[in-house]
Amino acid sequence: MLKPTLIALLAFALVNQAIAEPATAEFKTEAAALAKRFAQTLKPQLQQALAEGGPVAAIEVCSHKAPEIARQLSAESGWQVKRVSLKPRNPAAEPEAWQRQVLLSFDTRAAAGEDPQTLSHVAQTESQLRFMKAQGVAPLCLTCHGSQLAPEVKTALDKHYPNDSVRGYQSGQIRGAISIVAPRLSAQN
Repeated sequence: MLKPTLIALLAFALVNQAIAEPATAEFKTEAAALAKRFAQTLKPQLQQALAEGGPVAAIEVCSHKAPEIARQLSAESGWQVKRVSLKPRNPAAEPEAWQRQVLLSFDTRAAAGEDPQTLSHVAQTESQLRFMKAQGVAPLCLTCHGSQLAPEVKTALDKHYPNDSVRGYQSGQIRGAISIVAPRLSAQN
C-alpha cells in the first residue's frame, strides 16, 4: 500500500505535468505569432530600403532596425526576442549553446529537404520556455548574403561588419532563427 506522502507527490507530479503541457502549447502559439510579427515588421522596411536606396540602404536597415524591432517586441512582451545565427554578422546574434544545437538541427533538417519556413522548436527548462523559428535564405537575401555580391554591397558590408563571414549562402539554406525566451511562471515563485 502506498503511503500518503508518496501518493501526494505522485498526484502533484501528474497535475504539474498536465499544467505544463498546455502552458508550453500556449507559449508556442504566442511565440510563433511574435516571431511572425518580427519578420512582418522587418521585411517591408527592407523592401522599402531596397526600392529607395538599393542593397546598401537595406544593409543599414538590417544593421540598425532589426535589433530595434527585437528590443521593441521584447519590451512589449516581457520576453527576450532576438535573432541568432551560426554565422552572425552582429556579435549580439551569437547563439547560446542550446540555440546553437537548434540551429544545427535546422540545418540538418533543411539539408534533408524540409522547408525552412516550417522549421520551429519549442522546449521548456526549469526556468524558461524557449522557442525558435528558422529564417531561411530567400532569393532576395542573396543580394547581401549570397556569393555574387556587387562591389558596393561588399564595401558596405565591410564597413558595417569588418569581420563578416556571412556570405556564400544559397537559397533554401538556414540563415539563422528568431529566438524567443520567456521565464516560466513556476520558476518565478
